[in-house]
Amino acid sequence: MTVQDSIETKLASLDPLHLEVVNESGNHNVAPGSESHFKVTIVCPQFEGMRLLDRHRMINDLLAVELSGPVHALAIHAYTEANWESRFGQAPMSPPCLGGSKAD
Repeated sequence: MTVQDSIETKLASLDPLHLEVVNESGNHNVAPGSESHFKVTIVCPQFEGMRLLDRHRMINDLLAVELSGPVHALAIHAYTEANWESRFGQAPMSPPCLGGSKAD
């Protein structure tokens, strides 16, 4: 499992409305193929009523293993649905999964 896959899997446990994990390592002075710098954009109902600092702490706690090892930098953009909509409009929701053979 890649570091990016691990981050996505752990953050998916929050059941976000939108999750985007971008490996930004290529923008830094690291070896090709590195997974050390990431940006996370997450829209999550669980953030409602939480201060931004507490949202970041929640994400840092979930990703403690990654942050103690391979991840050198993590940019976090954590929004409630209302925060996202007031700044950017409708949150880009993922389409429902058709479950493989159901798409046939």
